[in-house]
Parts: sequence; C-alpha cells; structure tokens
Amino acid sequence: MKPELTLLVCAVGLAIIQIVVAVLLAIPQVGLPALLGNREDMPALEGAADRAQRAYRNMLESLVLFAALVLAANVAGRANATVVLGCQLFVWARLAYAIIYVIGVPMLRTLSWAVAVVGMLMIMFQLT
Repeated sequence: MKPELTLLVCAVGLAIIQIVVAVLLAIPQVGLPALLGNREDMPALEGAADRAQRAYRNMLESLVLFAALVLAANVAGRANATVVLGCQLFVWARLAYAIIYVIGVPMLRTLSWAVAVVGMLMIMFQLT
C-alpha cells in the first residue's frame, strides 16, 4: 500500500483509539449503563473525560478533510514526497494533540493542531 494511504489508515486507527479512551474515561463519571443507553439526560462530563470527548470530535472533523485530501492526491496521481510528509505531519501532530488535550495543556494543544493543519495544507497545495 502507498505510504499516504497507510498513514490515512493510521489516522483512522487513532480516531478509533480516541473514542475508546473517551468512553473509558466517561465510565467512572456516568456509569456504563448510561453509556449503553440512549444517552438522553446524561450528565455533562468533566475533566479528562470531557477533554477526551472533545478531542475525538475534533479528530472526526479533521479526519474528513484529511481523508478527502489524501484520496484526491491518490486519484489525481499527485501523491509525492510532499504529500507523504504532509500525511506524516498530520498523523503525528494529531497523536500529540489527542494526548496533550486529554492531559489539559492548552497552548501545546493549539500548536499541535496547527501542525496538523500545515500537514493538510501541504497535501492540498500539491493538488493545485
């Protein structure tokens, strides 16, 4: 498989890990029965559990854009070393983002998010 597609699969794997972490951190706060139910009237999460959920949702928003760019680069035959580097930046920065967000370090979180955006821009500019 091409490296950029492998990195896309890694990004999906990271999203899966993030939702598992978010659920595991939510269990002590709201209980497993609430998470297994319809989640209506579920109390708000706090601390790391809330941050993990927000980090996961942010990953989903970014993953849609990242996947579109990677797939477009592949279909257009524009995948090159810059695209691969952009993919690497995205995946590693999103991993850092997830960890930093759950721990609760605001400035570093924003910096890692920005690095992931730079990675996506690198891919996008190869398509123009």
